[in-house]
Amino acid sequence: MTREQPVWRSLMYCPVNVEKYVDKAHTRGADVIQLDLEDSVPVSEKAGARKLVEKAAARVRRGGADVVVRFNQPLSQAVHDIEHSICPDVDALACTKIGGASHVQLLDELVSELEEKRGMAVGHTKFIVMIETADAFFQIRDIVRASPRIVACNLGGEDFALDNNMQPTGEALLYPKQQMVFAANTVGIIPLGFIDSIAGFGDWEAFRKMVRRSRDFGFKGAGCIHPGQVAIVNQEYTPCEAEVAYAQKLIKLDDEAAATGRGSFTLDGKMVDIPIIVRARKLIARYEAIKQRESRTLAAAEHIV
Repeated sequence: MTREQPVWRSLMYCPVNVEKYVDKAHTRGADVIQLDLEDSVPVSEKAGARKLVEKAAARVRRGGADVVVRFNQPLSQAVHDIEHSICPDVDALACTKIGGASHVQLLDELVSELEEKRGMAVGHTKFIVMIETADAFFQIRDIVRASPRIVACNLGGEDFALDNNMQPTGEALLYPKQQMVFAANTVGIIPLGFIDSIAGFGDWEAFRKMVRRSRDFGFKGAGCIHPGQVAIVNQEYTPCEAEVAYAQKLIKLDDEAAATGRGSFTLDGKMVDIPIIVRARKLIARYEAIKQRESRTLAAAEHIV
């Protein structure tokens, strides 16, 4: 089962109520600007913050980024946040603290009604589902199947650890994060995140190594809480030139082997068969999709006055 995946390597958080961050967001190079109504906005400012979303979305996407809005729970807050977030310039909603498949379906129904009422194509607004409790974790396979709007999922490490009375360390979160990656791949959506916590930053080389390791575990994109993380995340979640060249070599040799009636061959002392070739073709396809996105982003940036 597969769904069309956007290229979302870096999703940079931007509190929608902080003007200096909104003003510069389009210059950061992120694939996605994630306008935040949740944790980065004080309770006293939430009602005013949601009214800023529509205008902020148009501003932060000027550099070619997609726009996601992270909204609040409980449902009484979520409804008001969503009512202010459904517009052509918002591509997706980050659905926090998902309780189960029926929760996703309820949100889908609300969004569909708003899209129809506002003359938008029903289905325009995609979902990122966020797994943040033990109960949701044990329902994750049903959750990721709950709506065709879902294009990505994430495991919120801090909230998940809190709910489970554990520390949000890489070791403690390894098992649930791996399970989230597996669940995402059963339906062909993007597994977002890192294999370790992003609460600390500053040692950029250590951060780079952690992102590279996260990619080995199957993550394809992640949230960024600091602009300095964006370039590293974009680079490390993109196949490098050497990987692309090696994949192209594998595909060429596979074509040559197939022409002689062979389904496998040896390269550098290792057997190469179907799974390795499929992986190489996927890597090339992802690289090409990323380059197309970067071309569109560059063109958008050139038109900014």
